[in-house]
Amino acid sequence: MNILIISPTQKGIGGVARHVQGLSNFLKQDGHHVDIISSENTFTIPIPKLKNPSFMISSYIKTKFSKKYDIIHAQNMVTALAMKNVSGKKLLGVHGIHHEQIDYLHGKTAGNLAKNYSNKAIDWVDAITVSSQEMMDYYSKKGISTFLLPNALDLKSIPKNTKKKYEKQIVYAARLSKEKGILEVLDMAEKLPDSIHLLILGSGIEESKVIEVSNKKKNIHFIGYQTKEKTLEIIASSDLLIQPSRIEGGLSYTLLESMACGTPIICTNVGGAKDTLSHMRDSYMIKPENSSELLSAIIYLMNNAEKREELRNNALEEIKNHDWSIIGPKYLEIYKKLINT
Repeated sequence: MNILIISPTQKGIGGVARHVQGLSNFLKQDGHHVDIISSENTFTIPIPKLKNPSFMISSYIKTKFSKKYDIIHAQNMVTALAMKNVSGKKLLGVHGIHHEQIDYLHGKTAGNLAKNYSNKAIDWVDAITVSSQEMMDYYSKKGISTFLLPNALDLKSIPKNTKKKYEKQIVYAARLSKEKGILEVLDMAEKLPDSIHLLILGSGIEESKVIEVSNKKKNIHFIGYQTKEKTLEIIASSDLLIQPSRIEGGLSYTLLESMACGTPIICTNVGGAKDTLSHMRDSYMIKPENSSELLSAIIYLMNNAEKREELRNNALEEIKNHDWSIIGPKYLEIYKKLINT
């Protein structure tokens, strides 16, 4: 098959980028031709609030000159406009309820505009894929053919031998923005016992607050943005990974990678996490926006090696269902179904 993937990004450690990396690698290894249009090869304005809108316009212009493909697989609502130009069966990968995310981050006016755009975008596609039951329920009610597939990763890419920097070490690895729970992390960090060291990886709008707390407490270490390889090494060497997100789409790639690394996780019961994970079986799940519960979970697990080992082993078993060797063929089934209709 000749496949075109349109994505806001294909590099870095963000969820959409990691999805595109894994999917395109699987498709190429299976013998398919894959082209990718992304911000890495298309003009964008490198300012956070302008990056996606500028990519939407420039990718739309770029696809005016595209050849015909068997499948056009666009990622995220912002790519739907560009996908509209290309001849072939159209599949849109949705990584969250778009207008709700925009509303949360940028306010109701932007959210309403995003909702109107999203409703139009659904009419331009043949089907969509989602990665959580919440998204499945929402989009299937719109009358569009909707497929639920969990996020996936290449288990062979997970590091085997790592060395921790501190005797008691936990890690946060995500955007430094409120929807990822960084404000709860910082509130918790103020009360974190000095013997437990927290490594904070990432970049984002709340970076100045992270630096302020890390300068104040010797056991809080701001590492900044790291490569995927370095991020995995730090996660794999840590006793716990914390991700107290306020909102999520599917099961985040950071959680998947932590599970694959054998690092127990503390996360909120939002998005795909509540579909896949179970409290005290393969994760410690807490309510969103609850820094005291986050602190209690950390202290409990750091004092309970036996429970950490139980969570670790169950997560390692669950993650086997999320390898690209399992999920990739399911995408091919959808592609073939679309081509034959």
